[in-house]
Amino acid sequence: MGDGTVTTVSSNGTYSFSKPNRASITLLAGLGVEGDVHAGVTVKHRSRVAQDPTQPNLRQVHLIQSELFDEVAEAGFQVAPGDLGENVTTRGIDLLALPTGTLLRLGAEAVVEVTGLRNPCAQIDDFSHGLLKQVVGRDADGEIVRKAGIMGIVLAGGEVRPGDPVVVELPAEPHRPLDRV
Repeated sequence: MGDGTVTTVSSNGTYSFSKPNRASITLLAGLGVEGDVHAGVTVKHRSRVAQDPTQPNLRQVHLIQSELFDEVAEAGFQVAPGDLGENVTTRGIDLLALPTGTLLRLGAEAVVEVTGLRNPCAQIDDFSHGLLKQVVGRDADGEIVRKAGIMGIVLAGGEVRPGDPVVVELPAEPHRPLDRV
């Protein structure tokens, strides 16, 4: 796994599908993105809160590789960083191929532990009709493939800016593939 770069950072203090781009975001250990509606020790995504509001928040930070935007553009969809609600957009790392427990060092201090895949929902089609089929599909074996990014928890806080390096640290083997969280 190679290292990459942060291309864009985004956050929003109110519930909305997309998140505005920022000059920087601050990650807070055990919580997520400072000032973001999804920050917290327990779940903040509305569907998860409805199921059980005491669940641990394994979705503190949402990351998407910018290569996904290139891919959906080839299918005629215009998607920009922050549009799908991610906090960190990267380039140069196949985020979806990372195993569970991978550490991502963002910038000088922040560390995010990868917890799993984002489970895309119908709101993606509300954003752009037909886009959901571009970010969720099936592989040759009929298994579901989720491409709308990965989720993680903040182990070490710090400021993250566009242009910051992303250093990948794989966990000890055997590696566990990502599953939806």
